[in-house]
Order: sequence, then structure tokens, then C-alpha cells
Amino acid sequence: MIRTAIIGAGRIGQVHARAVRMHPQAELALVCDPFKENAVALAKTHGVPWRLDAGDVFAADDVDAVIIGSPTRFHVDHVLAAVAAGKKVLCEKPIALELSEADRCIAELGAKTSGVMMGFNRRFDPTFSEIHRRVMAGGIGDLHQLTIISRDPLAPPPEYVAGSGGIFKDMSIHDFDMARFFLGGIVEVAAIGTNADDAIRAQGDFDQAIVTLKSAEGRMATIINSRTCAFGYDQRLEAFGSEGSLSADNLTTTAVRAASRTRTDAKSRVMDFFLDRYADAYRLELDAFLAAVTEGRPMSPSVRDGLEALRLAEAAAISAREGRIIRL
Repeated sequence: MIRTAIIGAGRIGQVHARAVRMHPQAELALVCDPFKENAVALAKTHGVPWRLDAGDVFAADDVDAVIIGSPTRFHVDHVLAAVAAGKKVLCEKPIALELSEADRCIAELGAKTSGVMMGFNRRFDPTFSEIHRRVMAGGIGDLHQLTIISRDPLAPPPEYVAGSGGIFKDMSIHDFDMARFFLGGIVEVAAIGTNADDAIRAQGDFDQAIVTLKSAEGRMATIINSRTCAFGYDQRLEAFGSEGSLSADNLTTTAVRAASRTRTDAKSRVMDFFLDRYADAYRLELDAFLAAVTEGRPMSPSVRDGLEALRLAEAAAISAREGRIIRL
């Protein structure tokens, strides 16, 4: 059994805690959050000890692995402390808010970067991973274009936006990793952003964005993001190649379709929460993490993948702000 601790008892910590409790190879050993109410509530739910100081997690002899779901500004320090204490790490995205911090993390980890996995859970989504497998197997010939659509049902509160690092680091970061997963290294980034939400505009951020990417081989990706979507959590992907295409539509709450005098092929509502839409992805991500721990093999996606996704987010922010293509 891999004795696992959770740092951060918010929404994502609750998801990870539940996944660990349900996994046959893992034991939830400890939960930690600086806010006592959060820590106690999550610990009580699962019947495990709680702590307020992350240092207690790193010092615990009965913890083998740590899942880091703390605010992004703490990620690098928590990763470094956990690895220094001999723990394996699964860290939520992004690795940091600034490239300099991500570079520091990798420099200080040195050869131990292989013990850190980044929480790019969408790689593990059954639908997206099946498309990726078939693309890599040549199922659509040469990949030419990738289109990623990611829209949230509701905009986050302004106070969240203020500390999020902006839409490209907070929201698009998953899509940047997905683009790299399919296309490999990216050499050009162009982005535009605008606002439909005055509260987000007041924070100096965009709530609508489109990014185009080009790989070293000339493959292209388009990422379409919105902080709001009237019909739910819009998550779609299309891979287009020389011999055809593969696409993933939105998942709905049921597979039922209705037809009537006023509607044809109407489906039930699109899922409206990321924890519902990506429930399987989080479970499979944990599977991959624990398998790597057990087998002693390098983690993937790695902390270096986290750095490269952050590099694309930085480039997109500059491109949108300055109206120019960024060449990497």
C-alpha cells in the first residue's frame, strides 16, 4: 500500500482524497490544509489525521507520496520539500505562476525530477487518450491540425482571478499541455483575448481567448477558451489529418436522445462541472501515478511538461497583450 497524503483540502483535494480512498493500492494517511475547518472536514469524512502545517506532512514517516493541491504560489516550495523528504509527488497545475520559479524548481530537483508528476489529468481522459492513441498509430495519416475547445459554465469570482495568473496560466494551461501531447514541441504562439465580463476586465485579465500554435514539424493547433458557456462545460477536441479526422464531442448526463415536432436529436444537458466531466480522468491519473511509484519509473506528465506548458502560457499572454507572434 502506498501511504498518501493530501495537501489542500479544497475542491481538488476532496477529489484526490476520494480517489485515494477508493484505490486498492493506496492508503489515505493524512490530510493537510492551513484552514482548520477545511482540514478537519476532509479528515473527518475519511477518518484520517489532519494537520495545518505542510511541514508536518513532509516530516511524516508514514507517508510515501504526496498529492499537492495547495494554491499555485506554494507549489514549487511544496514540491521541493516533499522530494527532499523522500516522497513521490503528484502536483496540480500549473507548476508555478512565473517561469523563473518553474526553472528554479527543476534546477533544484536535478536528477529527482523523475519523481514528480504534473496533474495534467486530461491526458488520461478515456476519450481524449483514445484519440491520441489512434493518431499516434497513424489512424488519420499525418496529423495536420488539432482543435481544442474548452469553455467553463461560469466565470470565477474576481478575487480568484486576481491570484490565478490569468486565463492562459489558469485555464488554457491544460490545453497547452494537450497540444504538446499531440503535436510535440511548439515553436510559434499567437493569441488574442477580449472581454465579455467587466469584472474580469477590471482584474486586467481576459475571459475570451483564442490561441494558435505551430509545431516544429508545421502541425497546427487552435485553442478556443471562454470563462462562460450558457449550455454547460464545453470540452471538445478534433484531430484532423491527411487521411481523415477523429473528434470528441461533449459528454452529457445520459445517452438519451429525443425527437419531436420541435426538436430533432436533442440530447440531455452537457455536464456542467469539471469534477463530473473528468471523474474518470482523475481516477486514471492516480492509477498512472501509483503505478510509477510502485514500479520505480519516471513520472509522466513530468515537471518538465509543467515548465513547457507554462512557457506557452507566458508566450500567449505576451502575444495577446502586444499583438504579435511569439517565436520560441
